[in-house]
Amino acid sequence: MKAMILAAGLGTRLKPWTDHHPKALAQVNGKPLLQHNIEYLQRHGIQEVIVNVHHFADQIIEAITLNNGWKTTVTVSDETDAVLETGGGLKKASWFFDTGDFVLMNVDVLTDMNLKAMISHHRKHQCLATLAVTNRATSRYFLFDEEHELCGWKNIETGEKKLVHFKEKLVALAFSGIHVLNPSVFSHITREGKFSMVDVYLELARQHRVKGFDHSGSAFIDVGKPESLVKAEQLFI
Repeated sequence: MKAMILAAGLGTRLKPWTDHHPKALAQVNGKPLLQHNIEYLQRHGIQEVIVNVHHFADQIIEAITLNNGWKTTVTVSDETDAVLETGGGLKKASWFFDTGDFVLMNVDVLTDMNLKAMISHHRKHQCLATLAVTNRATSRYFLFDEEHELCGWKNIETGEKKLVHFKEKLVALAFSGIHVLNPSVFSHITREGKFSMVDVYLELARQHRVKGFDHSGSAFIDVGKPESLVKAEQLFI
């Protein structure tokens, strides 16, 4: 399998670090987030990775070069002209995925989730996309039915809610920023430029199988804020 690590974001929540560095190089116990996630993918047998870059792209490219990709073959998708968000960034890198199902993940999440189990779940149910989710507090949730089929999304702070399937009982779960996708997804993405995969999944879930993979028993942290780096150092060595 191959994977993509999304590392092009501005990392505004990690200021002041990101005033001078990309969030991908923020350190947790002496290792940058990018290295942690490349090594995470290695542990699950993934040795070919593409990384998109925008904010302080030169620093990320230099780190990859100096460390020989941390023993992984790393390709760079250059978004220095314009950051494209998750959907646009993935679509630009679509040429890279020519060998079947692949993993997409944010650079600023850390977990010990069993990725192989998630991939097996994805293949067993013949999904177009599988989304890693947990039962934790956040402001935005994906909404699933009892079979973990994606039915909608909601923002509890603004009250915004989008439903694509109307079911009596919906379960709200927080997205972990890790996806497993079938490459046929690219034939269904009609948007161009800058866009989010959240909107794509809500559109595709009307006619295609998009499921959640609940890994609530796993260690997980979104390393989006300076205080999260401290917590991450207690969880991930």
